[in-house]
Order: sequence, then C-alpha cells, then structure tokens
Amino acid sequence: MTLTRVGPTCDHENMRVDGKVFIVTGAGSGMGRELTHLLLQRGASVAAVDINPGSLAETAQTAGASDSLALFIVNIADREAVEALPEKVIARFGAVDGVINNAGIIQPMVMVDDLDYQVIERVMAVNFWGPVYLTKALLPHLKTRPVAHIINTSSMGGFLPVPGQTIYGASKAAIKLFTEGLHSELAATNVKVSVVFPGAISTNIASNSGLSGFQERMSGDGKSQPKTPPMTAADEAARIIVAGIERDHYRVLVGRDAKLMDFLCRLAPKRAAGFIYQQMKGILGS
Repeated sequence: MTLTRVGPTCDHENMRVDGKVFIVTGAGSGMGRELTHLLLQRGASVAAVDINPGSLAETAQTAGASDSLALFIVNIADREAVEALPEKVIARFGAVDGVINNAGIIQPMVMVDDLDYQVIERVMAVNFWGPVYLTKALLPHLKTRPVAHIINTSSMGGFLPVPGQTIYGASKAAIKLFTEGLHSELAATNVKVSVVFPGAISTNIASNSGLSGFQERMSGDGKSQPKTPPMTAADEAARIIVAGIERDHYRVLVGRDAKLMDFLCRLAPKRAAGFIYQQMKGILGS
C-alpha cells in the first residue's frame, strides 16, 4: 500500500533565535525595545527600526555596545523607505531570518463620528500598511533562508471591539487576518508565521501616538471612570513572544486579560463586547 502525504511538504525544525538575524520595528520603546534586548541576550542579531532617533538611541544605550545591533530610522508608513530597508539590513548582517512587525499606534479615545479622516488614515498606515510593506519587501529573501519567521502584532482589540478604539481595532483585525492568510499561503514553505495578541501592556504607546493625557483618562478617578486594568510588563511580553517564535505558535496571547477575553469572545461574543462597553462608557461619556 502506498501512503500519500497530505498537506504541507516542508518540515523544518522550529527556529531558535540564537545566531539568527531579526528586524524589529517599533524598537525605540516598549515591547520593541524589550524584544531587541531579549533577542540580543539570546544570541541573535537585531536590526532595530523606529521613526524616533532619540528613542532608538536609548534602546542602543540600554542594550550596551554590540556588533549584533544596528539602528535604522524608518517611517514604516513610507513604502519606498520600507522597500529599501531589507537591502540595507542584508548589507549589514548578510541575511534576515525573521521580522517582528511590532510598531503601532492607537487613536484618540473618541467614537468614529468624531475622528478626522487624517487620523483614521494614519492609524491604518502605521498599523496595517507598515507590516504589509515590510512583509512583501522581505518575503523573497525569507523564502531563501533554511528557516524564517514572520511575527505580526495584532491586539486584543483585534478580536474584541473596544468603543473609542474602533479604527485601531479595525487595523489590528486586518493584521490578524493578514497574518492568518500568510500562514496558510506559506504553509508549504520554510517561512513560519505567527500572530501576537497583546492585552494591556505597560508601554508608552499613548504618548508615541501623540495622545497626551490618555493614561490619565484611562486611570480616571475610580468613580466615574474605570481604573486601568492590570498590565503585563513589556519585558514579560517580550519573553512570551520570543517563546512563541521558538515554539512556532500559530497564535500568541500575551497577558491574562488577552487569554480571558479570547475565551469569552469565543464563548459569547456579544456578551464579551457588552462587558467591554460597560468598562469603557465612562471614558467615552467624558
């Protein structure tokens, strides 16, 4: 009897990060900075990408002197700049084995009615088009590597509607399905694909998004507005993500809140949406 193999024909081992070269976007702060530090500590080389030169310099300073780190000031919403990046990184390190599309911004805490198109387009440009540009620019090279990995950062807001962050959520939902589609398209290749769903992470994404006072509004006074939910530390989030890479996880949930809401959304999506609305309506009302 002849057995016929069904499904993907590529059977590479999972990627270990040591000795590999990664591009990390949003490396100037938060999870991106911690991912850069952790990858370097694990023996990887990192092309750290950010739009903010000062923040990127701080990442380099806190990482310590290393030939395994290179800094690239790039606006990921600029397609031409992104398309030129892989060649520069390959010239520096000789190859690229993985990309962590981590950079992202949030929107002002207002409803869609009150959002200008300029804000909507900026959120989509950074959160969706940036990862698309970099993924497409890198794919021809990644396919030549013995094993490669694409990691795209969605959000708990990518599967759970958060009033006042609807456009942000739409951008992250787009990244979710983009990544899942890539996983299927590349299943028979050497390129592995994971999507990350962070919950509340202790970062400065609000200030990086140009939203002064956002954290104060989220914290509230404990009466008319909800208190900020427990947050996962950025370094812990980085550890979870790197473990997800090395174990080739399809989905990487970061934080107890992300895991809980993922479960509730599967069990009773409308009830989960209502729960989040009750948490957020005080902020929207303000």
